[in-house]
Amino acid sequence: MELRHIRYLLAVADHGNFTRAAEFLHVSQPTLSQQIKQLERTVGVQLLDRSGRAVRLTEAGEAYAFHARLALRDLEAGERAIHDVQDLSRGQLRVAMTPTFTAYLIGPLVHEFHAAYPGVTLTVVETTQDRIEADLLADRVDLGIAFAGAHAAGVESVALFTERLSLVAGSTHALAGRARPLPVARLARYPLALLTRDFATRTHIDAYFEESRSTPSIVVEANSIGALVEFVRRGSLATVLPDAITRAHPDLVPIDLTPALPTRTVALLRRATAYHSAAARAFAAIIEDAARSTSSDPIAACMISR
Repeated sequence: MELRHIRYLLAVADHGNFTRAAEFLHVSQPTLSQQIKQLERTVGVQLLDRSGRAVRLTEAGEAYAFHARLALRDLEAGERAIHDVQDLSRGQLRVAMTPTFTAYLIGPLVHEFHAAYPGVTLTVVETTQDRIEADLLADRVDLGIAFAGAHAAGVESVALFTERLSLVAGSTHALAGRARPLPVARLARYPLALLTRDFATRTHIDAYFEESRSTPSIVVEANSIGALVEFVRRGSLATVLPDAITRAHPDLVPIDLTPALPTRTVALLRRATAYHSAAARAFAAIIEDAARSTSSDPIAACMISR
């Protein structure tokens, strides 16, 4: 048995069809079929059910494929370790983060990292915290920037800094000139635009409203911080944003709420037992150093300079 046998089996399982799997693998269909049969003879059991229109894994095939995927993942991590260049003259790094950090934090971090290590290719993905943790465990990303709290088994967290949230409105909004804090019970009078419920920020906001026994008037939901900023700056809607984003837009005005919106801890996430490449360690060092030097101030954290 060779690695290609495992890759061929998983390709057929993923595509449900020998023809599509062969095209994906750039081999002929007879060659693919022959290799799968050879694997089945080696392990002594039928791995694929070929009787239906779609080719499916048998019960034994499901069990085998589960462990085969884990083995391939670890082997690919081993290959990256072998090719990892310690002086960072080349390499690759995959970073995922929740949406608020795309709006204010990742830009300075990428600038500093690229200036220091221009030969390293950096892939940045914006997604939900649940997906970040799943991708870390599946070795689809190397690092995640999200929030501290309960994490999936196998994901470790390093606290970075405290992020503060504020109610925010455009400069022409009815609340923009308010001098005193707004009781959260009165917020229902003002329509809000918020992130969709699959994001950690929205979960945090909803928990605040539930604890305050307040029912806000949510009229718009979006999966983009940039979209929220555009909606709010027009004047008719308010939203909840990190202070760092608000201060970056002079036409947005923070409004104090009572009780105040709670803070949350920004964290660097990574797979606990994974090999961490030189590029991943370098990026982690940049963001951890920035967090230490700013005394937990997220506004200063996004103004990194060396």
